[in-house]
Amino acid sequence: MATTKWSIDTAHSEIGFKVKHMMFTNVSGNFEKFDASIETDGDNFETAQFEFTGDIDSISTGNKDRDSHLLSADFFDASQFPKINFKSTSFKKLNEGEYKLTGDLTLHGITKPVTLDVEFGGLAKDPWGNTKTGLSVSGKINRKDWGLNWNSALETGGVLVGEEVKLQIELQFIKQ
Repeated sequence: MATTKWSIDTAHSEIGFKVKHMMFTNVSGNFEKFDASIETDGDNFETAQFEFTGDIDSISTGNKDRDSHLLSADFFDASQFPKINFKSTSFKKLNEGEYKLTGDLTLHGITKPVTLDVEFGGLAKDPWGNTKTGLSVSGKINRKDWGLNWNSALETGGVLVGEEVKLQIELQFIKQ
């Protein structure tokens, strides 16, 4: 079967995350500049190979001071580690429309395996005749596993920034 390539539709995709602040609220952010692609056997996603690259300096949490701190050596150290990368190692179907995506996530100069939940939205043609697919990806990682260790103790106990990062990713791809 012929290999099919799928390119990200960035206008209809978002790479989001949430982290606890002061142990009781979530702060949301996203990466505004990214690229992703999928290769499949025809339209069969059960053997899909995913690749993703994001620009660390495009991080946005809606607060310039916080964004600057995240880009600093305290967190992402964007000048030394300008990209976040993911390359899949497996895409396993669990049930109709439900998959587990496993791959290697490289962040802050460290590569570790991660497994994410994927809701596969199927295939559809847009009004211009392009075949598209949509995926909702979610999961959790511990930022300290990638050397993002900065924190500050709170006077009342606990810490300023949570270790767990919740990933909330919406992806739309165009068949090439």
